[in-house]
Amino acid sequence: QVQLVESGGGSVQAGGSLTLSCALFGYTGNDEWSMAWFRQGPGKEREGVAVIRSDGNHGYAASVKGRFTISQDNAKNTLLLQMNSLKAEDTAIYYCARDPRWWLRLRGEDYKYWGQGTQVTVSS
Repeated sequence: QVQLVESGGGSVQAGGSLTLSCALFGYTGNDEWSMAWFRQGPGKEREGVAVIRSDGNHGYAASVKGRFTISQDNAKNTLLLQMNSLKAEDTAIYYCARDPRWWLRLRGEDYKYWGQGTQVTVSS
């Protein structure tokens, strides 16, 4: 059973930075996969933030492009999200997700496995 555990959330002032981590357990050894970060702010719908595929290709939502960077640490089975120039509107619970299929989609319904989330709060 695949399990995803996020960490690294916290409180930061606008303009600051945070790095989120998502540890993968129960890895099946599937060579093709997609992993993504989603977020849900207070009173908002879930939003796809960034996605990376097993071949290294990646994509971003327009709202975070140029500020966030998604990457993978294969040796540690960990997904990372480096967040710079944070804004108050980035405040949300951030979730990582994984699917054994191979794409660059940012729709929640396309992902099979989900973590429990980590809170990010940006104060202005």
